[in-house]
Amino acid sequence: MTKLAPKKAQDNLPLAPIASIEEYIRFANSIPMLSAEEELALAHRLHDEHDLEAAQQLILSHLRFVVAVAKSFLGYGLPLSDLIQEGNIGLMKAVKRYDPSLGVRLVSFAVHWIKAEMHDFIIKNWRIVKVATTKPQRKLFFNLRSQKKRLGWLSNEEISNVAKALNVKESDVIEMEKRLNAADMHFDAPVEEDMDEEESFTPSMYLTAPEASNPDIKVIEDKREHKINTELQQALQDLDERSRDIITSRWLNDNKATLHELADKYQISHERVRQLEEASLKKLKKHMMPYAEDAEEIIG
Repeated sequence: MTKLAPKKAQDNLPLAPIASIEEYIRFANSIPMLSAEEELALAHRLHDEHDLEAAQQLILSHLRFVVAVAKSFLGYGLPLSDLIQEGNIGLMKAVKRYDPSLGVRLVSFAVHWIKAEMHDFIIKNWRIVKVATTKPQRKLFFNLRSQKKRLGWLSNEEISNVAKALNVKESDVIEMEKRLNAADMHFDAPVEEDMDEEESFTPSMYLTAPEASNPDIKVIEDKREHKINTELQQALQDLDERSRDIITSRWLNDNKATLHELADKYQISHERVRQLEEASLKKLKKHMMPYAEDAEEIIG
């Protein structure tokens, strides 16, 4: 009588693609769990002989565990299918690194890799802006809710207790509570007519006009402004010293002088000052004719 070979985990693989997460979970739960002896034998085959079939059996037999861990992270509003997918990546990394000589079951070793992948996925996708980047922040992100005994903001005593329980600074607890309670804001949400000024504000309003943020246009404008200033300085140098001082005092200084002040300075009538000013402006405008519009803004 022919002896039948033991049933392998891959024998349970469905013939057709899995269409839903519920079907996948049923499939994962249908795969038999390995005994300690079977798991150890497969691990040695993988570790010593690089047997990929052994790796496949180890992974498939632990899919149900990934599903269980993924369900514990559903409170973050992310799809269960995505959490399971990330957990499976962690499981594969764990199987690759598992050393059977450690004397522990694969599930005890793999749980850290599975949770690590899920943690990274949650932090990257829970908010547009990351809420946890350092090790204490990550610890608080995944444990602060369970540490809270009531709804609402933590009291000073509760902050101190949470900090001691998780071995983090009180300032980290306060900062994480602020981040978790902050709401995401649409970058350029439409403004309704009945919104007040505060409600209608969006981050896009911080930005300057699109043309001002274009680096090409900014470079061109900077070069043009430099050229205008250079030409203006040259035009001023072509004036005699008194006329140059009148133009500078009347148009270019922050504290502009009056006709009477300049008349007293040069011991001439204020009408003569006005005539010198008018004649000098004509010379400047003639020199600055290629930049007429820009020159008007500078010298009137």
